[in-house]
Amino acid sequence: MNLERVIFGFVTILALSFTFAFVMGSIDNASHHNVWLLTIAILINLIATGLKLGDRSQVGALLLASSLAVDVLLIAARVVWIIDADQTALGPSPESMSNIVSLAGGALVAGIVSVVILVGDTLISRR
Repeated sequence: MNLERVIFGFVTILALSFTFAFVMGSIDNASHHNVWLLTIAILINLIATGLKLGDRSQVGALLLASSLAVDVLLIAARVVWIIDADQTALGPSPESMSNIVSLAGGALVAGIVSVVILVGDTLISRR
């Protein structure tokens, strides 16, 4: 068993899991979505992106591209949250919360693509 591959897979799946955990809940209800969960999802996804930088294969390029898409979408969601949180005392408005969760949902799709590519590459690789 290759420890490097285990850590790589763990961080990639953990990043997807945190993104999924943030997205779950009513799309327009700010109390169903924790800002710290979104922040942790961003940090774990940035770590996953860093781990994908060293792979120079075609599969590595696809993994990096999907990881960058996740990063951009989650950071955009956090920026929207920061901008809108200052406008109301109770956090983001329902309209902004819908935008935030939609951006995180797009990141979830890109994360799923990344995990599917990772699993597919693992299944076809030979020892």
